[in-house]
Amino acid sequence: MDFELQLIAIPVSDVDRAKAFYTDRAGFHADHDHRVDDHIRFVQLTPPGSACSIAIGTGLLDGTVQPGSAQGMQLVVGDIVAARDELAGRGVDVTEVQDFPWGRFVFFSDPDGNRWAVQEIPARG
Repeated sequence: MDFELQLIAIPVSDVDRAKAFYTDRAGFHADHDHRVDDHIRFVQLTPPGSACSIAIGTGLLDGTVQPGSAQGMQLVVGDIVAARDELAGRGVDVTEVQDFPWGRFVFFSDPDGNRWAVQEIPARG
């Protein structure tokens, strides 16, 4: 039996601002934007090439989850320099490339402060 992780909810304070950041700046694809009722709006966004999407919206998370509190989301790329250049070229405030024994990374945050890592995994063997 496969257990595929395919959706992660990200808490944001302004859905339209976050959607614009993720699509226009981070390059995510807008899959869905549905208002279920007066209290629930579901927006699904997917990074290029990813099987896992994020969900932003209203009424998706309980009131204890604060916008900007998501940390540790990680994207994996084949070329960290190209990924950094693309993000920076789209206007994302992204760090310089940082080298660690477990990979090369850049980091960025969305407008609410939800933190992302982008990793180039070192060659194995």
